[in-house]
Amino acid sequence: MAALTAPTTDVTASVESFLDEARALVAPALRDAVGELPEPERRIAGYHRGWHEADGSPLPSLACAQGGGKAVRPALVLLAARAVGGSAECAVPGAVAVELIHDFSLLHDDVIDGDPLRRHRPAAWTVYGTPAAVLAGDALLVGAMRTLAAVPAPSADAALQEVLAMLGRLMAGQSQDVAFERLGRVGVGEYLDMAEGKTGALMGCACALGGVLAGAGRERVAGLRDFGRCLGVAFQCVDDLLGIWGTSARSGKPVGSDLAARKKSLPVVAALADEGPAGRRLSALYERPEPLDEAGIALAAELVERAGGRERTEREVARQTTAAMRALSRAEPPADVYRQMQELAVLLTGRDR
Repeated sequence: MAALTAPTTDVTASVESFLDEARALVAPALRDAVGELPEPERRIAGYHRGWHEADGSPLPSLACAQGGGKAVRPALVLLAARAVGGSAECAVPGAVAVELIHDFSLLHDDVIDGDPLRRHRPAAWTVYGTPAAVLAGDALLVGAMRTLAAVPAPSADAALQEVLAMLGRLMAGQSQDVAFERLGRVGVGEYLDMAEGKTGALMGCACALGGVLAGAGRERVAGLRDFGRCLGVAFQCVDDLLGIWGTSARSGKPVGSDLAARKKSLPVVAALADEGPAGRRLSALYERPEPLDEAGIALAAELVERAGGRERTEREVARQTTAAMRALSRAEPPADVYRQMQELAVLLTGRDR
């Protein structure tokens, strides 16, 4: 069975160091942007990011410092700017906007999927209610657009057009993902098209924004966008693997919830296409109307693997990662920046399962 390349200790330390630097650079502007939201939405956004407790009281300093995720997308914005000769500082508004949009999508995702956990804490909708969580997501999206609109022209216009195009793809991908739950069968090609919208579009936009804000030409921006898009699809595929064979400690969400909800993740889609005994048994299990208990979830995971779903997904991760690095070469980054972006790609696609 093909395996994902695991990041070495040196690579992990190097990327983690840059992620720390990116968080430190972006954090003040991000807090300012969230601080401009109306009070109810500001409190929900701060809780969602792990900045404070549900009632607004402060968290322990260590927990607060670790809140808000790894800042992968903001780091991509900053690296992309450096890839085309710009400074990380010039791309900070893009990094803030991307992080606000990412949180907007997560708040809505948790409502749509009914996921009770996010980043190892109760999801915002379970704490504040569904309407409040949806409104907080909407407010974050408005904040992202306001942040980019404040960038000097003509960069603001180009950045806003990039984000608007991405949002169209993101919404289409989310719609496909929801529709897949009602379909008996989904093709691998259909799944990958959905993943390009749901996850690839935002990562592609993050990289493109770095290029736009650094003043790069169209071809170099396109290379950055395609790098992020392919990396995003690979990232989604790894998330699918983690959702079945990972741990809650790694993902921050209940493992097996995708199988319990009969979601059409890539391992499942690939396994359902198998005409052998395992594929047929999985299909029958997915068609049963009653909820899957713990034993049923374990059986489904076993059948997915026996039907080749895990191996097919790991091959797709490798294929998308290779395509991402080819696209990055078109942006003509300096060797040191290329290496950093490659290391980040390795870390994102070689996460423990």
